[in-house]
Amino acid sequence: MLQIRRDLVDAMVAHARRDHPDEACGVIAGPEGSDRPERFIPMLNAARSPTFYEFDSADLLRLYRDMDSRDEVPVVIYHSHTATEAYPSRTDAKIAAEPEAHYVLISTRDPHEHELRSFRIVDGLITEEPVEVVESYRFAHTGPDDFPEPSAL
Repeated sequence: MLQIRRDLVDAMVAHARRDHPDEACGVIAGPEGSDRPERFIPMLNAARSPTFYEFDSADLLRLYRDMDSRDEVPVVIYHSHTATEAYPSRTDAKIAAEPEAHYVLISTRDPHEHELRSFRIVDGLITEEPVEVVESYRFAHTGPDDFPEPSAL
């Protein structure tokens, strides 16, 4: 399951809308070993295409060096589909190279609504996973009654 903050979802959707009719793409990095998306990194679609996305190889190298220096990994790799549903294409599955990443797709085919789905892609095998959008990662697995009382702080 992908657990992700609402502000990060809003940032991905805004990026997808901004780049429409071309596909948008990017990464959300997080601390190594955490599976927690934290740092939103929009990228340029080097293909500049409405049907395909491609990270610029120089930009990608800089990104991975930066993540390494921060002890981060790509927790989410996202891109948009501008005319089809939010489901990985054969090409998407073929180029998926991060087996631990959540592959998030945002469909912007409807100008008023978006569709957002997450997948794990390992060796070309696509598995959809649930997405839980939270306001904060703190207390995300607990209920509203689990906040500490002000006197306990």
